[in-house]
Amino acid sequence: MAKPLVSRVTSKGQATIPIAVRKALRLKEGDSVVFELAKDKVTLRRAEAMDRAFLKLAETAFDEWNSAEDEAAFGDL
Repeated sequence: MAKPLVSRVTSKGQATIPIAVRKALRLKEGDSVVFELAKDKVTLRRAEAMDRAFLKLAETAFDEWNSAEDEAAFGDL
């Protein structure tokens, strides 16, 4: 069994993706990743073209929800 890869979450909810994972997924700076939730497990994968297209659409469709008021109300979620 391979040694588990561990990363620490910062106060901003950020974590470093270990280099072995970045290499396996061929990730480079600026790439997008997708988190898929299933019960008590999370899968991380490289974002594909359809994922990026959806994110682009979501950014414009939900732009009205990106206010300072929304950030103050929901920023800690």
